[in-house]
This record gives sequence, structure tokens and C-alpha cells, in this order.
Amino acid sequence: MTNRDDAPTDLILRGGRVFTANPAQPWADAVAIRGGRIAAVGPEEEIGTFAGAKSQVFDLPGRLVLPGFQDSHCHPPAGGLERSQCNLNDIHDRQEYLRVIERYAGANPDVPWIRGGGWYMPVFPGGTPRREDLDAVVPERPALLTNRDGHGAWANSRALQMAGVTADTPDPGDGRIERDPDGSPSGTLHEGAMDLVERVMPKTTREELAKGLMVAQEYLHSFGITSWQDAIVGSDMWGDTLDVYLDAARSGALTARVVGALWWERTQGEEQVEGLLESRARGSAGRFKATSVKIMQDGVLENGTGGMLEPYLDPCGVEGCGHDRTNRGMSFVDPEALTGYVTRLDREGFQVHFHAIGDRAVRECLDAVEAAVTANGPNDNRHHIAHIQVIHPDDLPRFARLGVVANCQPLWAELDAQMVDLTIPFLGPERSAWQYPFASLHRSGARLAFGSDWSVSSPNPLEEIDIAVNRSGPPDTPGATPDSMETWLPEECLDLATAIEAFTIGSAFVNHLDDVTGSIEVGKYADMAVVDRDLFDPGVGRISDARVILTLAEGETVFLGPEVSGS
Repeated sequence: MTNRDDAPTDLILRGGRVFTANPAQPWADAVAIRGGRIAAVGPEEEIGTFAGAKSQVFDLPGRLVLPGFQDSHCHPPAGGLERSQCNLNDIHDRQEYLRVIERYAGANPDVPWIRGGGWYMPVFPGGTPRREDLDAVVPERPALLTNRDGHGAWANSRALQMAGVTADTPDPGDGRIERDPDGSPSGTLHEGAMDLVERVMPKTTREELAKGLMVAQEYLHSFGITSWQDAIVGSDMWGDTLDVYLDAARSGALTARVVGALWWERTQGEEQVEGLLESRARGSAGRFKATSVKIMQDGVLENGTGGMLEPYLDPCGVEGCGHDRTNRGMSFVDPEALTGYVTRLDREGFQVHFHAIGDRAVRECLDAVEAAVTANGPNDNRHHIAHIQVIHPDDLPRFARLGVVANCQPLWAELDAQMVDLTIPFLGPERSAWQYPFASLHRSGARLAFGSDWSVSSPNPLEEIDIAVNRSGPPDTPGATPDSMETWLPEECLDLATAIEAFTIGSAFVNHLDDVTGSIEVGKYADMAVVDRDLFDPGVGRISDARVILTLAEGETVFLGPEVSGS
């Protein structure tokens, strides 16, 4: 505890344990807060002397105080919007999907399009639902429901007809239409093929997105999240959310700190940089700033669009089972052009936020950063690659060498049905063992940041930290299987402290906020989360069983559970 100021504090947290994520003072007993900032960190008896007659005190026996979680890759306005539409995220059953869709359609007779999503690919054969099922519950109105990862959509016949998608419609260069033997669209659209239908849908309004943002912020605060990086702003994908964020920041409604990653249109080239510079220049207000650029380099493995160095395997073992054994996935941006784009963005002071799933895509992104460093010299832009599902072992040390942050989504690192049925058979044993190498990256010296990709998967950091530490799913998780409860690739398990740091100071580093948040230190903003148990106590059960009971953003209570006592 340093730099004591004898003025009374506004708030004191005491009675529990404090994990600070500050290596100079890893643990404490209590924290004092004044004016939205941390005034003191230390022993409870010493912190008690900071109390004044008007100081609020939270007694937290048996609780754990952490820095506020920071999600390094998520989509809150879209996630909040999805929660108010036809939300399928908490279901893992085909018949239940249809019942929920039918109920939603019946309860919203005036909605012209049935929108929403969150369906789980392994529920359907080959991960591809059919239009006839959707037709049975929504026969008259068009329906388009995205899957959980946002890389595919389920369309009914009416939506396909309105979009003019037929057997004669060619696959777009960045997507694929699932087809029946006669070439007719079967009802599932992958990647850029979704645009064929989305372009005829009504545009999401600014008011709808603003409501979605507020729904999302409340939901994320309930999990202890006080900051995030929105991986897509300034795009028509869900409606342009840049102005939505600016409105919320200027009005004070935005209580989280947010970095916006401006969308790189993959059908355009370097000419779009001027527009990105203009968006960055006007895109800063209050707790929001748009200083990053998101480049999606490939798709996902489950639908064969993730960019791989070697072809996907044919698990059927016979000709004619429908899998192209020459397929290496997609590079949405030409790799040679990518190096030029990234070099320009780096020179302009942008942070580049890459999406890369397959090992080829990861390599293409690293190559682009290396070209930028060679051309421009070292800087503090803090480029990061999100998802990094498969990394060739030769590329692991390049993250630390190039200063590229490994932006991990740990909830995916388990043997769930999607992994067992739709991923491993197409990779084979050697490449399957290269998946989500969190501990290998950490050992190599790479900096880790954690994010959820919500609404693709749960935004609850405690669930994600659980998987990062255990590499297995809890038995009560929807869709759990015997495989998912096994420890998968145990050599890639992280220790608890490292996992928490990736979700706090690691993500704060990505957001260029580590000087003011991300750890519990005197002078930093009082962004904190209180968990209902001490996660470091081996007797408290699974990490995912724990709950956040109090969230502070700049010293203000933005979530309070009934378990918290204060005076």
C-alpha cells in the first residue's frame, strides 16, 4: 500500500481475499476506493483506517475479489439483439429448436422476418439443418437464423425464394450454399452465402441496436465484465454500431470501457483505409474508442472454410461421401495483399485484430505482421490474432517474437460434440493435437488475452476459465458427453492465476488500458468483480459453479447480487 491520502474513501471491500493481478503485490485482504479509483490495497486492519462516516463497506467473508474481467473479442450489440429475438442459444435439441421458433413466430405475428439464432451445429446431421423443418413451423414468413458461431445460417424456403437463391445460383467466392443432389439449396448457408439472403432482409434500426447494447451491457456486467473489445463495428453485418456506441458513450449510458474494431471489408482493398481513418477520428467519446481494425482471414473448421496448410481429411474413407479431399479452406483476403494492407494499417497506428482459425490463416496473419514490423519498425500497436484454433508448431514462437497477442476463446477447448463429430475427423490426430495450445503459447513467452466471442458462446468468464484450467466440460453442461468430461490435451492446461490474468490484465493490454485497469493497484480505476467463493481453494468445486455477486465499474456498482451485505 503506497501514497496514502488521509481523505475518507467512498467504498471499502473487506473480509475476503483479493487477487490483484499485480506481480508486485499479488494478494491483499481489502481495497479502498475513492472517486472511482483505487485508493489503497493491503491488510484489512490498515485499510479500515481509510473509512469515514459516509464510507460504504462491503463485507465479503469467503469471497474472492478480482480485477474486472475484460473480454477481448465479443459482439455485444448483436448478442443483446439476439436475446430479444428468437434466441436458441440455451437449447441443444432439434425438436426444441422447432418448438421455440414456432412459439416465437406465434407470439410475434407482426414481425415480417423471423430472425435470431444460436443453434448448435452437432444437433443436425453434418451440422446442416434443412429448410423443410423450418418451413413446417414458419411456412408463410421468411426466416433466417444464424448458428452459434455466426458462420452459417438456417433459411426457410420463403427466405430463399425472396432472395432468389435457386439451383442456378452460384456459390459466392467467400461462401457456400448447401445443396440437394439436384442443386437446390437445402437450407444452410455458409459464410458469404448468408449475404445472399441478408441483403433482402429489413435493416436493423439504430434504435434496435441501441436497445441491444444496453441489454448486452447489463448481461455482461452480471458476469463481472467491465470492459471489452467489440470485434465488429462500422459494418452493415448487424447494422453500423459505431454511432450506437458513440451515442451511449456521450450520454453516459455506456458504463463499460470499450474498444471498437472497425470492420475491414474483404471485397475492397486499401482504398478503404481513408474511411477507417475518418471513423477513428470521430470514433472516440467517453469510455469508447475505435482504434482497432478487424480483418477476418478465414472461416471455421466445422464447415470446411477455415484456412489449412494441408487439405481436410475425408472421414468417410470412400469416394462420393460429399467431402472435397482437396479442400484447404478459404483465405478471405489474398495473403500477398494482406501483407500490404497490414503494413499500411500498422503505419497509420491502427491495431489489427485478426480472425484466424486454421493453421494457414494463422501463418498468413503472422506473416503480415512480420512484413509490417520489417517495413515500419517496432511500435506499440499490439496486434492480436483471435481464435487461433490450429497453430502449426513452427509458428508458436513467432507470437512472442513479433509481439502478437494470442487472443484465445477458451470455452472451445474441450471434447464437445462439435469437436468430436465435426472437427477431429476432418483434421486427423496430428493436427487435432495442435488445437488451442494455450499453455504452449504461454511457455513460449506469448502474451495471452481471453475473450468469449459472445454471442457465439457464453460470455461467462468463470466458465471459460474453467475450461482453460481443466480442458474439460462440467457434467451438467447442456450437450455434455462422456468425451467432453475427459481432460483433453492436458499439457495445454493453464494454472488458475495465468487464466485469470489473461482475462484481466492480458485483455487490458490488448485494449491499451493496462495503465488504468486490469489489475487492482493504487491509482487505477476501481473496475472489479467479486466472486462468491475463493477459486484458489481446492475444496470449492468447479470454477464454473461459482458466480459473480458484485461488479464495480469505476467504483460504481453496476451489478449487485442478493448475497452481498454492505453498510
